[in-house]
Amino acid sequence: MDKHKKNISFIVISAVIGFMIAIQFQTVKEPVERDTRDLWQLREALLHEKELQSELLSEIRSIEEKLQAYESKQKQSKEQALRDTIQELKIEAGLTEIQGPGLTLRITPILEEIQIGEPIFSGVSPELLKRLLNELNMYDAKYVSVDEQRIINTTVIRDINNETKIDGHALTSLPIDVKVVVDNLETAEKLYNQIKASKATEEFFIENLKLIISEPKSEITIPAFDHSIQIRYLESLKANEGGNA
Repeated sequence: MDKHKKNISFIVISAVIGFMIAIQFQTVKEPVERDTRDLWQLREALLHEKELQSELLSEIRSIEEKLQAYESKQKQSKEQALRDTIQELKIEAGLTEIQGPGLTLRITPILEEIQIGEPIFSGVSPELLKRLLNELNMYDAKYVSVDEQRIINTTVIRDINNETKIDGHALTSLPIDVKVVVDNLETAEKLYNQIKASKATEEFFIENLKLIISEPKSEITIPAFDHSIQIRYLESLKANEGGNA
């Protein structure tokens, strides 16, 4: 009986030891993946995260300030608070003319091509124009117009019968001015340098176009959006519905 118990104990101990060895072998066989980025890559990643955090905090702070200002105005005058809110929404929707620091980018044909008699495309393709606008937005452009047409969130740029159209407005001839307004003159200087260093000029040159970037100015005028905005998925609220305000 004692011998039988000893055999059972030996089997149990052997099984436990075997299980532990198997776990150890699996751990050695599949090591934890390590971050192979170098010091500069880690610093760039950290800087990017800090910039993102700073932008989010700035946006939160701005929203909190607006809420506080709205609550303060609401106590003083509900009517004035409502008017100020409507004006802010009009500005954000692009329904008001904007003046501020910025710069102008002019799209023109390449003169060399004209001199040798090559046919010149009279406009700019929707794809090229969209790439330029995306790049401007990436570099903190706040308000933009193309050929005096205000660009807003619902703007449609597409090719219709071989003509590039912005919300129905045809870009049929050159030059075309792209006006940009930013928050301050310092940001305008930064935008100027970034566009100068980007591949935008090369992309336009490939399509026989020249992108001329003007020096930043303290005041650029962006026109208001002059088309009707299509509102979808919204319904008017009835008088007996809504909150208690």
